[in-house]
Amino acid sequence: MGPKQAIFTSLAEIARAMGHAHRLELLEHLAQGERSVDELAARASLTFANASRHLQILRRASLVETRREGKRVFYSLAGENETVGLLRALASVGERNMAEVEQVMRTYFRSRDTMEPISRAELVARLRDDLVTVLDVRPEDEFRLGHLPRALNIPLSELERRLTEIAPGREVVAYCRGPFCILSFEAVALLRTRGYSVHRLEDGYPEWKAAGLPVEVVTDG
Repeated sequence: MGPKQAIFTSLAEIARAMGHAHRLELLEHLAQGERSVDELAARASLTFANASRHLQILRRASLVETRREGKRVFYSLAGENETVGLLRALASVGERNMAEVEQVMRTYFRSRDTMEPISRAELVARLRDDLVTVLDVRPEDEFRLGHLPRALNIPLSELERRLTEIAPGREVVAYCRGPFCILSFEAVALLRTRGYSVHRLEDGYPEWKAAGLPVEVVTDG
């Protein structure tokens, strides 16, 4: 086998490891931060054994890495920035080339947010001038692992009853796990019906972090 063929064989192994919907979802969850197998299984609605099997396939392709704490095994992304970039590229190619992806984007996502999302560069500028409220609608435990600067965390499931925490008359930029995460789309749709001026960030927390932009974490104590 020549050097080019050896490289292509290794790349094909990575492609095969990513070639399952459950494994892509597990990678999306790991892009928010380190997780145990049981946490990942619950988030992806998988059995412990099934989640563990998918994670082991991802590990063999060096897409994830592990650490052990007692009897619990924790997973995290390996080469975090590169893996997040690979997932984003896959999403872009899918949206461009696959009719099924375009159909879902048109009938579900764009029906909830017909306006152009705000770019990372735009949000950086507005944060610098203190012009927006940044709203993180992911679950609290994901927010604690890392979030955008000065972000307000209101999980989508709590948003309607906590609207008073969002300053009236101030522009809101909502974000969640990534470009196909439904949480921010649903938050934008809800807030607009309540009269808020709200935009969605073009992607999510993992892409913001991978771009080298500042993030904050919640530390106990």
